[in-house]
Amino acid sequence: MIGLTSLWINGRTLVSPELNRRRALVVLGKIDEILSWEQAKEHERDERFVELGEYLCEVRAGQYWRLENLKSFDEFLEKRFPESRRKAYYLMAIHEHLTRIPKRQLREVGWSKATELIKVARRDGAEFDCATWLHKAKELPKQDFKRAVECHLTGKETEPWEIVYFKLYKSQLPVVEQALETAALMLGSDKSRGYCLEMICADFLAGAALENGRSEQDTGCRSSSSKSFVNSDRAVSAERRQDE
Repeated sequence: MIGLTSLWINGRTLVSPELNRRRALVVLGKIDEILSWEQAKEHERDERFVELGEYLCEVRAGQYWRLENLKSFDEFLEKRFPESRRKAYYLMAIHEHLTRIPKRQLREVGWSKATELIKVARRDGAEFDCATWLHKAKELPKQDFKRAVECHLTGKETEPWEIVYFKLYKSQLPVVEQALETAALMLGSDKSRGYCLEMICADFLAGAALENGRSEQDTGCRSSSSKSFVNSDRAVSAERRQDE
């Protein structure tokens, strides 16, 4: 019994499976076909992401990468996904965690929403309500669906957000970076850079308001002093006239 169970680690075989060369050639050819097709039709890539994830899982399980004299599955991914292996692992996760959703409906939902569904499926496990979440994925715009997932995972409502672009000169970057790092130290490293920037701006506005208050107060004091001086000067002039 010990000898048999020791051949498995986390559901995967410790020993190499017998290489099915014929099937390996078919699957590797399918992967290359889909990747080439993606490059030619980037705007339609969502159509085959489900199929690609399924094939990648089979390559890992059957160790088909050995057919190309590669040392590991990671080396296979580096070869097929030179820009980012993360995408490949997302594709495989879609195949592994969203098994209760028909492939046709996953294709309709699209790649980006499917990656959000993975987060819910992992969190909820056997309690994952795939019908409800599939309906939300179909009905909600991408950003709204992403906020719904975030709310479900954290229990907090998330605000709508947007990315703001503006130009900084290289000479300005050290000051900005130092300000953000200092704010992060004061507020906590878990705070986002956007939140740190907001607090820096809020502190500036508070300081500006305080300076304006002081300026108005100083103006009032100068005005009162000026009035006192005028009144005093008038009194001295009246006394002089009386003396004359």
